[in-house]
Amino acid sequence: MKILVDADSCPVKDILFQVAKEYSVELVVVKNLSHDINSDYAEIITVDKGRDSVDFVIVNKTKKGDIVVTGDYGLASLALSKDAIVIHPNGWKYTNENIESLLMNRYINQQVRRKNGRHTKTPKRKKEDTIKFEKLLREIISKLQSQGNQE
Repeated sequence: MKILVDADSCPVKDILFQVAKEYSVELVVVKNLSHDINSDYAEIITVDKGRDSVDFVIVNKTKKGDIVVTGDYGLASLALSKDAIVIHPNGWKYTNENIESLLMNRYINQQVRRKNGRHTKTPKRKKEDTIKFEKLLREIISKLQSQGNQE
């Protein structure tokens, strides 16, 4: 098991660094050239600024049972297809049951924005989102590690 992070717009990097190190879980952080991220624990992979270049690296490195952290529904869908556990930085899981509706809502919102030229505002991040994320991450890692010890 490893944690792969879509780091370009990830507001919980500090928690990921802390928790991965605490549980001794491999952490792979993928970012584009625009971001300066350093860690003495994580593997940092820097890619070009291409539209989906971070996503392609993450998908290619993802294996069954890995944890992928992303706010990108498209990347989440691809990671789910590889049997990864995919979580949003706001502290909820992507599942095979919710991904289609998330992708459909994204598509509809894109069409509305194109037609009306409006851009919806993303709600401001709440402290509760960070707390939920850390709790969910710890639960998932604990469960995966206990399953690994039983095999």
